[in-house]
Amino acid sequence: MELGNRIVFIGDSITEWGRFEDQEGIGSGYVRFLHDYLRVTNPNKNYEIFNRGIGGDRVTNLEERWQEDVIDLHPEVVSVSIGINDVWRQLDRPDMDQVTPDVFEDKLRKLLYEIRDKQIILMEPTVIEEDLNSEGNRRLREYVEIVRKLSLEFQTVLVPTHQVFLDYIKEDSGYALTTDGVHMNSAGNLLMAKTWIKAVEKQS
Repeated sequence: MELGNRIVFIGDSITEWGRFEDQEGIGSGYVRFLHDYLRVTNPNKNYEIFNRGIGGDRVTNLEERWQEDVIDLHPEVVSVSIGINDVWRQLDRPDMDQVTPDVFEDKLRKLLYEIRDKQIILMEPTVIEEDLNSEGNRRLREYVEIVRKLSLEFQTVLVPTHQVFLDYIKEDSGYALTTDGVHMNSAGNLLMAKTWIKAVEKQS
């Protein structure tokens, strides 16, 4: 797939990761790895990359800011990473209104419909704890399946971020990819970026 030059990355804190402290607004997470990779690999393409991750966001929050943070930027490519907080809040904030799987699917489908004329890249939500059998990962499965389903429906690039993290955990290397079971360390961000690049290049 020949990427368009103007790319918006939207998601939660995993996407945000340092963007508000960074003069370029890119941050220090997987978006930084991708920005730098694309820049040095295609020095004459002049990519414009926008990080629009906000910590704590669920798909309902993306809906509230979709016009300003996606549509109004007139991107050629939109990369979406969402779903972790939609599940995590069920565990750490059971008192708040929850985003059930059916709500998640409905909201995400509507957002994707609004950008159906763009190049869309859908990233699977990663993991909640580096444990295959954690409650978070068990609940996350249905949300991952929804992302896969919508990727087929809208013919997007699918980045199998959840699957590669599970595969890594199965290897039991003893080296963590997260700082707290959710937020990425440098290795986790690199794995996300590597998986994104591989998925995009596979479509070429």
